Order: sequence, then C-alpha cells, then structure tokens
Amino acid sequence: MDLQSVGALFGIEGEYKGFEQIKTGNINQTYCVTYLRDGEDKKYIIQKVNTYVFKNPEGVMQNIERVTEHIRAKVKEKEETAKRKVLHFLHTPDGKNFARDEKGGFWRGYRYIDNSITYNLTDDLFVMVEAGKGFGAFQKHLSDFDASCLFESIPDFHNTKKRLERLFEVAEKDVCNRVKDVKVELDYLRTRYDLACSLCTMLENGELPLRVTHNDTKCNNVLLDIDTNQALAVIDLDTVMPGLTAYDFGDSIRFGANNAIEDDPEYSKVFLDLNKYEAFVSGFIPTIKDSLTQKELETMHLGAYVMTAELVARFMTDYLEGDVYFKTDYPEHNLVRTKNQYWLAFDMEKKLDQMQKIVLKYC
Repeated sequence: MDLQSVGALFGIEGEYKGFEQIKTGNINQTYCVTYLRDGEDKKYIIQKVNTYVFKNPEGVMQNIERVTEHIRAKVKEKEETAKRKVLHFLHTPDGKNFARDEKGGFWRGYRYIDNSITYNLTDDLFVMVEAGKGFGAFQKHLSDFDASCLFESIPDFHNTKKRLERLFEVAEKDVCNRVKDVKVELDYLRTRYDLACSLCTMLENGELPLRVTHNDTKCNNVLLDIDTNQALAVIDLDTVMPGLTAYDFGDSIRFGANNAIEDDPEYSKVFLDLNKYEAFVSGFIPTIKDSLTQKELETMHLGAYVMTAELVARFMTDYLEGDVYFKTDYPEHNLVRTKNQYWLAFDMEKKLDQMQKIVLKYC
C-alpha cells in the first residue's frame, strides 16, 4: 500500500509530494508525508499500526479519541487554541479515526505539529524539565477522567508480577538455548522480586489509585517547540489506559535519566544521572502534585526502579523467545538491552533513598 493511497483513505487534499520514514519507534511503521496545498507544504504523520502487538486496534483508537478530546477541552478552557498542545487525528469520510487498506492493514494519521522537535537522549537539563512538565500536564488534564472508561490496549502491560512470572516460565523452557547468556540478570530478578513488584502489591491492596496513564513516557514522546524547547504535546498514545502515575514517572526516568541510551553495549556508561533525575522531577511533580495522594507522592521514586526491572524482564523474555516482539538491528540486540537495563536497575537500587528525597523536595 503506497502512502498516497493511504492519504486518500483519509481524504487528504492537495498534491502528494513524498514521505520520510521515522525510525525511532520500536512497534509501528511511521512516516511523515508532505502535500502541497494552496501554495504551502502541509505535513501529516501516517502510521501503520502493528496489529500483532495491538490485538484490538479499534479499541486503541477509541481510547485515543476520548483522551485527546478531553485534553483539547481542558486546554481550551485556558487558551484560545489547542492546535499545538494535543494531537489532532485525521478522520475518514465516514467519521472514523482509522482506515483499513485492501489487505487489512490498519492505518491512522494526524496533523504534523509545525516547528516541533523531539530528543531521543539529551544532556540539556532544561529539556528534561520541560519533558517533566509535558508529561505532568498530560496527567493533570486527565486527572478527572474516569480511567475505567478506557480499553486496556495491552492487558497486564505493567503487571510486573505477571511479567516476571512469564519470564521465569520462558527461562525454564529455554527454547532458544539462550539462558546461559543471562544467568546473572535472571538471578538478580529472582532475588529482587518483592521490590520489583512493590507497586503492583500496593495497587492490589488499594493503597494506590488507578489513573489514566500514557505507559510509554520516553522523552522522545514529548514534542517541544523547536525555538524555545518548551513542552507542547504528548505523542505516541497507543498505550494510554488505566495505570499508576508512578509507571509514567518511572519510565520517563528509566529512559531519560540513564546516562546512556537503553541499548548502549558499554555498560560502564550506564547509571542513573541524578542531575537529570532532579530536572525531570522539578518539572513533573509541581505540575501534577495537587492531583495526587500522599501515598502516590511518597512512592513515586519506586516507579523508576520498577519500570527498569520490568524492562529487564521484557527484553530478556524477548531474547529468550527468539526476538519476536521488539524490533532488533542485530542478533544480540535484546541481550544488550537486557544487560544495559540490569546495570541501570542495579544502580537505581543503591540510590532509592536519594531519589525519594528529591521527589519530596518538590512536593
């Protein structure tokens, strides 16, 4: 299916000029397409959704519609326009925010937000602050949204207990004869089971409330103004569903405050940068704190460790099963990711007290 034909499914007007593939995501196929209309270039993001990962893509798009409309209304209460503050998805002539091609491929599109930029990794503490503000604003806008109204796009996505139990089952079978490569990391997760599952246990005990959460809060999922680096809109909304605020906080830290990228094979570079950590906290916590319970604030720091341990389990599971979930660029890619995140979790564990103190400082 060529992208011009996909654009026609959404009724995009103008002369099709071409596309650029965006390769930062691990799941969907993403393209920036350009059309000439009224003498100006108009850009759109077109995505082919991975229906192996998202078994009910229509439910995913229903979640996205509800959440983006809620955020749009919240922004318009204080600003004249929400044009650059929330994604605007394209609709087909019959009103759907998705389309299927003749082979059953599932597509969606949204307007490109002009003069915006994302950072995969940054040493700029101001960018970390703004990423915190962006995700904090996302949570704040949705703090009065009933999370139970949302479809669970990936069941048990952040159920750390089930993630670990599945890992242990896969390791026991060892169908690819790869357990020998991850013995240290596997043993570590066995001995840290209770700590890794602490947030799950608190949720089960009713100590923490379910919220609407993004569940993939890498700093490259916040669009920033290209001139000021101030936060604009949160993108990549496939995994918006009920969850814990600490999950969103934690995944932001896991990705953004790691001194190295998550697949850097030089493990000596891998550690939690407390300066980046505090920068994100200083943007996130003041933005959202009035919407959270005291227990949520006191345990927020655990989200970073829990999400990192969970990613150790997820990357390791995929490696042991033969690399069937995450995109890989070479045979040992998931093994490198596993070891990278293991070293990050190991370092975080030593810094948990400092991490909590920093969060409470901004409460």
